[in-house]
Amino acid sequence: MSDAWTGPIVVTGTDAGVGKTIATAAIAVAAQAAGLRVAVVKPAQTGEPSDVDIVRLLAAPETVRNLAAYPEPLSPLTAARIADVEPLELYTVVDAVRAEVDKHDVVLIEGAGGLLVPMGLRPSGEAWTMADLAVSLGAPAVVVARAGRGTLNHIALTLEALARRAVSAGVVLGAWPAEPELVHWSNLTDLVDNLVGVLPDGAGAMEPGVFGRSAPGWLTPSLYGVLDDWRAWAEDIN
Repeated sequence: MSDAWTGPIVVTGTDAGVGKTIATAAIAVAAQAAGLRVAVVKPAQTGEPSDVDIVRLLAAPETVRNLAAYPEPLSPLTAARIADVEPLELYTVVDAVRAEVDKHDVVLIEGAGGLLVPMGLRPSGEAWTMADLAVSLGAPAVVVARAGRGTLNHIALTLEALARRAVSAGVVLGAWPAEPELVHWSNLTDLVDNLVGVLPDGAGAMEPGVFGRSAPGWLTPSLYGVLDDWRAWAEDIN
């Protein structure tokens, strides 16, 4: 995973609240620092706060788009039904992303919840997920996960689902604690072959200038960062 990823990149997670938005902002910052044109697309926002507003504040990418927004903090398909509005159609999202790919070097597509959360409907009436979107775009996936207990199973299930669809993937730990315990160190060791990033807990609360200067140090070169020694990084921030 040494070559930097370009084109569309799906940012998904093992669950809700794992740090997808902060990871998206960090990748956007690092790619822009490398001189690339970056767009961020959020297919569906559910509830508040708005993820695109957070990305805009922390990373200020060239383009930020939110394709649909629903008031209730539920899966996008359920939230659309409750709001009594048309759900997102898969190829509407595919076309919107491809339009940005034509104008940018990197297009980050941030999902909602985990990989297999229902995002909307296909023309056939079947639900589609971020895994389906990655397949349709031929895009790799960044899987954002928690750093602590239970994460290995969640990560393995998500990576297996992506591998069965021939989607390449890397893992970002979304919140490395200020005082890591044995479980955090052992997870770091177990995941080292799949890791493409480790974000410190509280990164989203940083002042944007500090966030921008720090983000490349949280990511590997595949995501335009400079991180190549996980233990030295973790010891340095603690």
